[in-house]
Amino acid sequence: MEKLVYPPLPKRFNTTGPCEESAHYMIPPLPRVPEARGLVSEGSYFVLHASQPLGKTTFLRAFAKQLTSEGQYTVVYVSCEAAEAAGDDADVAQEIIATRLVDEAERQLEPGLRPPPFVASSPASRLGQFLSCWAQSSPRRLVVLFDEIDAVRGQSLISVLRQLRAGFPDRPDRAPWSVMLCGLRDVREYKTASGGDGGRLGTASPFNVKVESLGLANFEDDEVRALLEQHTTETGQVFEREGVDRLIELAGGQPWLVNALAREIVEKLRVTGPITRAHVDEAKERLVLARATHVDSLVSKLSEPRVRRVVEPLLAGEMAPVDQVFNDDVSYVVDLGLVKSRPLRVANPIYAEVIARVLSAPVQESVVADPRSFVRADGRFDLDVLLREFAAFWVEQGDALTEGATYREAAAQLVLMAYLQRVVNGGGTVTREYGIASRRIDLLVTWPWTDSAGKRQTQREAIELKVWRDGRKDPLAEGLRQLDAYLDRVGLGEGVLVLFDRRREALPLEDRTREESAVTATGKPVRVLRA
Repeated sequence: MEKLVYPPLPKRFNTTGPCEESAHYMIPPLPRVPEARGLVSEGSYFVLHASQPLGKTTFLRAFAKQLTSEGQYTVVYVSCEAAEAAGDDADVAQEIIATRLVDEAERQLEPGLRPPPFVASSPASRLGQFLSCWAQSSPRRLVVLFDEIDAVRGQSLISVLRQLRAGFPDRPDRAPWSVMLCGLRDVREYKTASGGDGGRLGTASPFNVKVESLGLANFEDDEVRALLEQHTTETGQVFEREGVDRLIELAGGQPWLVNALAREIVEKLRVTGPITRAHVDEAKERLVLARATHVDSLVSKLSEPRVRRVVEPLLAGEMAPVDQVFNDDVSYVVDLGLVKSRPLRVANPIYAEVIARVLSAPVQESVVADPRSFVRADGRFDLDVLLREFAAFWVEQGDALTEGATYREAAAQLVLMAYLQRVVNGGGTVTREYGIASRRIDLLVTWPWTDSAGKRQTQREAIELKVWRDGRKDPLAEGLRQLDAYLDRVGLGEGVLVLFDRRREALPLEDRTREESAVTATGKPVRVLRA
C-alpha cells in the first residue's frame, strides 16, 4: 500500500511537546548544548538538567539523530516518564524502561543496530543486563540518552543509577559507552527524589561516575529575534521593534513563554497587522489569567518548604540565610526555573507577577470594594480613594489576614498587592519589582484613560512598600532614598511610600495607621502611609 503524503501545514509557535522542524518555528537545538558532543566522544556519563519546558526533549531527539547519522555510535533516546507509575517497585520500573528502549530502538534505529532478544536472569538487575547484552551485540558503541530520568522515584531510581554505575568500568564492550541522564534536577538532587535527606547531599553517589552537569540555557535576545523573524519570513507579519523588546523583557528568554506569547498574539488574538507592544502586553495578561499548564505547574511548587525558603525572602526583599541548606534549596528552585541566581531573582517578569498574584489570591476574596468606585469622573484612577480605603481595610482585617499566612515575612505586602490587584484589575495593570536584600517592593500602576478631547492617555502611579521589623530603625529615610531612585527610573515626579510596622511592640493597627507627607532629597513629594 502506498504511503500517504500529507501536505505541509503552516508553521506555528510551539507550546506543546518537542519541536519539529517541518511544523514549528524553532532555534537549532544542537548548538544550545555544545559540550555534549565532546563528552560522548570521551565516553562520559553525564547529566543535562533544565526546567520544564526548556527544549530538553527537542535537543535529545536531534542529538540522537545526529550522532547515529555519523556512523560511529548506536544512539537511542528514551523517556523514563512511564516508569513513574512503578514507584518503589524497582523490578517493574526496570522492565518498563527496558521495554521502552526496545520500542524506541525499533522506531529510531535500522535493524542491524537494534537490541537482540533478551531474557533477564535476575529481575533485580534487568536493566543493566539488557544494556550489557545490547552493547556486546552492537556493531557500534552504544550511547543511551535517558529523558525524564527524575520521573523514576525512590528505590527504583537508586536501582537504575547503581546499575549504570556498575557497568561504567566495562564500557564499551559490556556497557553503554556514554550515558546522558536528562531531567529537571542535577544528579545531586536525585538523592532527595529517591527519599534521601536533601539537606546533606554531599556526594553524587550512587552515580558518582558523572563527570559533568550541563544546563540548557534560556534563549539569548538574538535567538528570540531570530525565532520571531521566522514567522515574518513565513507570513509577512512583522513584529515591531518595541513589541519584540517587550516580549524579550517579559519572557526573560524562557522558550515556552516566548512561544506562548507569540502564539497568543497570532492564534488567539488573531492580530493581522504589525504586532505591537500593546499586543504583547495583552497576550501577557491573558497568559497570566489563564494560568496555562506550564505556569500552573510552576506555581504549584510555591507551597513546598524548599521553594518557600527561597521565594519568601525574595518577595519580602530580605537578606537570605547564608548556609549550605539554603544554597541547595536555591539550586533546586533554579532547576525548577522559578528563579535565577547571581544575583538571586525571579526568573522573569511574568513569573514575578504570577507568584505575587497566586500568593495574594486568597486575600483578594476578602476585598469587597467595587473597582468602579476608584475611578474618577474624568476616567483617571483615584489614588486618594485607594489610600483611604486601603487604610480602612487594613485596620479592619490586617491582623487576621497576616496571622496565618504561609509566606509570613511578606504577608503585609501581599495584602496590599491583593487589594490593589482587585481594584485595578480590568482597567489597568500592576507591575511588581522585588528582589533579595532590596528591603522593598516597587509597584507601578498603569491606568489608561481618555481625556475630554477624546485622546488616549496613560496614568502611572508609583508605590513603594517597606516593612519596619524588630531591631531596625524607622525605614522612612531609606524608603525615601529608594523611592527617589525608582521615580527617576520610571520618569515620575511624585510617589507613594507604604511603611508596614511589623515590630512586636508596634501600636495597634487603628493607632498606627495614618497618612503623612514627605519630600525626597531631590524634592519629589511623597505621600507616606504608615500601616
